[in-house]
Amino acid sequence: MAELIGPRLYSCCNCRNHVALHDDVISKAFQGIHGRAFLFSHTMNIVVGPKEDRQLMTGLHTVADVYCCDCHEVLGWKYERAYEEGQKYKEGKFILEKSKIVEENW
Repeated sequence: MAELIGPRLYSCCNCRNHVALHDDVISKAFQGIHGRAFLFSHTMNIVVGPKEDRQLMTGLHTVADVYCCDCHEVLGWKYERAYEEGQKYKEGKFILEKSKIVEENW
């Protein structure tokens, strides 16, 4: 009998709650607070914190930290607003730090 394999996922490193699909990765070339980070179009099972303006490597952005909905581990942030025209593509997208997520079903 063939083994059924589900979609490739990313999970919270702390509790293994599923937080994103591999198919929703836009880029793996981002920098987070703790090192390498991935830009996602969508996430799941997360809580979005309050918005704040933050000076990032690419300029001023309004962002909100995102947390695992089960264990409340900070996983990254959501771009709410980009002030520079060339950064507008990030609005509504999510950064998840590589050190905070693990691969599932690979």
